[in-house]
Amino acid sequence: MRVVPSKRPRARTHAQTLRRLSDELVELQAPIRVLDAIAWSDGVAAEFFAGGGGRQPAVDEGYYRDRRPLRFDPDDLRSGLRSLRRRIESELGEETGGRLLTDRVDAYLRVIDLLEARGTPAFGAISAELYGHLHDRVHPGGPTLSDLGAVMTEALSNIDSGAWEPPEPPTYDARAGVEMLTERLDAVFGSGAVRIIVDDGIVADAAAGGDYIKLREDARFSERDLRILEVHEGWVHVATTLNGRAQPWCTFLAKGTPSTTATQEGLAVFTEITTMSSTPERLRRVTRRMVAIGMAADGATFLDVYRWLLDEGLQPEAAWASSVRVFRGSTPTGPPFTKDLVYSRGFLEVYDFMRLAVRRGLLDRLALLFSGKLAIHELGTISRLAEDGLVTPPAILPPHVRDISALAAWLTYSNLLNRIDLSQMEQHLGAALS
Repeated sequence: MRVVPSKRPRARTHAQTLRRLSDELVELQAPIRVLDAIAWSDGVAAEFFAGGGGRQPAVDEGYYRDRRPLRFDPDDLRSGLRSLRRRIESELGEETGGRLLTDRVDAYLRVIDLLEARGTPAFGAISAELYGHLHDRVHPGGPTLSDLGAVMTEALSNIDSGAWEPPEPPTYDARAGVEMLTERLDAVFGSGAVRIIVDDGIVADAAAGGDYIKLREDARFSERDLRILEVHEGWVHVATTLNGRAQPWCTFLAKGTPSTTATQEGLAVFTEITTMSSTPERLRRVTRRMVAIGMAADGATFLDVYRWLLDEGLQPEAAWASSVRVFRGSTPTGPPFTKDLVYSRGFLEVYDFMRLAVRRGLLDRLALLFSGKLAIHELGTISRLAEDGLVTPPAILPPHVRDISALAAWLTYSNLLNRIDLSQMEQHLGAALS
């Protein structure tokens, strides 16, 4: 039975306590900006290319301290988070929602450790703890993420991108991109709910925030680029932020942690694939990042990874950008930042969760994935919070999830296909494949 907090005094008191502590957590974590704190500046890139790309980039522990100072005092923020954790335990205990809050406090505490370790060997170990390691198994007894990367590399090697992926010209400038994305996202979110902005201060061609997507002023985009921005950044990352902000009690769902990142990126990859927006080349990019992380974990330097990517056919600027993703927060000869492993791991978790939810008849949980920034393993608790009226259903759902019946039908067939022995089917269809 659904309990509405406003109708029961004790339930309402619990809800108000949850809201108060949740708001405090949102405020405390606000200055933690992981990607900003570990970024390499345009100046580092300029120096690298000015030297002909033959020397390791000039990044060390001092670079982060002097050129990327943290926006908070680590000791003060730790003290505030630990104080909040004690009050959560005292006021909520293990009640529904309390454990979610304490887990997130613990995650933010570990993120502070990560950022304090920038430019040191400890950074890589904490990164692997928070975002995963190539030797992590997809499930107990299953393949590792490294195994998955090898399988993807083999599968993609048989697809000739020249034949099947003719280059799509970057026809649209940033202002045309703003017009197109605004029209498309207004149709999903409502007029003006998502801002599309031209910005000359971002490094990447595009970047998403809580309720906006920025396009770099001098960037150009293909139709495919804009479609991917629409479904990946808009339909997933912006939608879950806005749905989290709209939560009346669990306001912490508007903010993510490393554990929610895997589910976020998994949802985004799932959305790209199921809306036919992705391409083999985009999957190659994700796979190359996994391989590059493995190379760095085995001792490869920035230059080793950069040169490998050049050999893979990337242009120098693209090879630089991909290599930086592996070593940001670290040094050119240090351990990798492993965040990019979450795309593949997250996709597998999201996809298999959806298939299992359909098998068990838990269709309501498919939409709940979009109720805010959450991790797959939190969804059981989130569902109970929803039953108690403490989490509201997401107001914004992508079109392919809004139609739950169609998605459930697709996932049902997916469960069926998983039972087919592909090697036996290959023999059955041999004539068609010869």
